[in-house]
Amino acid sequence: MGHGHQHTSGVQHRGRLAAVLAIAITVFLVQIVVATLTGSLALFADAGHVLTDAIGVLMALIAITIGQRGGGRDARSSYGFHRAEVLAAGANGLILIGLCAVIVVGAVRRLSSPVDIDGGLVLAAGAVGLVANIVALLLLRSGARENLNVRGAYLEVLGDALGSIAVLVSATIIVATGWSAADPIASLVIAALIVPRAISLLREVGEVLLESAPRGVDLAALRDHIVDIPGVVDVHDLHVWTITSGMPVMSAHVVVAESVDQMSEAHEVLDRLRSCLSEHFDVEHSTFQIEPLGHEDSESHVHV
Repeated sequence: MGHGHQHTSGVQHRGRLAAVLAIAITVFLVQIVVATLTGSLALFADAGHVLTDAIGVLMALIAITIGQRGGGRDARSSYGFHRAEVLAAGANGLILIGLCAVIVVGAVRRLSSPVDIDGGLVLAAGAVGLVANIVALLLLRSGARENLNVRGAYLEVLGDALGSIAVLVSATIIVATGWSAADPIASLVIAALIVPRAISLLREVGEVLLESAPRGVDLAALRDHIVDIPGVVDVHDLHVWTITSGMPVMSAHVVVAESVDQMSEAHEVLDRLRSCLSEHFDVEHSTFQIEPLGHEDSESHVHV
C-alpha cells in the first residue's frame, strides 16, 4: 500500500491502448485468414482470443473517454460514469468465459474427427501473433499497475502470447510429425490459459461492485490510525470501498473529545485526519462526520 493518492482514470494510457487495439485487429485478421486456409482450430482459438483483446481494449477506451468528459456527473449520478470502466472489465471477463466454452466444444469434436492442417502457414501466423503480443505487452506494462481495464487488457495479451506459443508448438509438431491432434490439444491449452485470468478479472470486478474494502487496505490499521489522532476518542460507521480502479473512498463517524468544542478545533482534527490518510493510505475521497461523545446513542442504526 503506497502513500498519497494514486487514482488514475487511464487517460494517460489512451494512446497506448489505441496502438494495442490496432495491433490486435491486424493480428486477428491475419490469423483468421490463415486459420480459414489451414483449418487450424488452435489458430482459430488464438484469433478469437485476439478479438476479445480488441473488444476489451475498445471498451476500456470508451469507458476512459466517458469518465474523462466530466465523468457524467448529474443530480442522480454524483460519481458520474466512473463505474463504466468496471462494467467494461466485467463484460470483458464474461466474453473470455464464453470464448473458452466455444473452444472446448470445438476441440473435443476435432479430437474425434481429425483434419489435415498446413503446419507451415500456421507456424508463420503464430510467429506474427507472438511478436505482436510482445509489442503490446511492452506498451501496456506500466498502465497495468494503475488501471483495472488496462490490467485486464494486459492480462489478456499476456495469455494470448502464451496462446501464440502453444500455436507455434503445435504447428512445429504437425510439420515435424504430421500428428494433427496437436492442433486441438493446443486449442485446449489456450482455453486453460484464458479461464483463470477471466475468473480473476471477474472476481476483482465483483469486489468493486459489492463495495468490498480495497485490497491492501487494512480496516483495523485504518481504525487504529484514526483513533490515535489527537482529539479523537472513537470511530464508528467506518466504510472503505472503490468507485473504480485506483479510486478508493472512505466515510466515517469520528467521535471527538469534550475538549474539542470550537469549530477551529474541529477543523484541526479534520486536517490531522486527512494528513493521516494522505501519508498512510491511498484514499482519493474521504468524508468525516464529527460527533461529540454520546451522539451515537441517538442514532437508530447499528454501528460498525
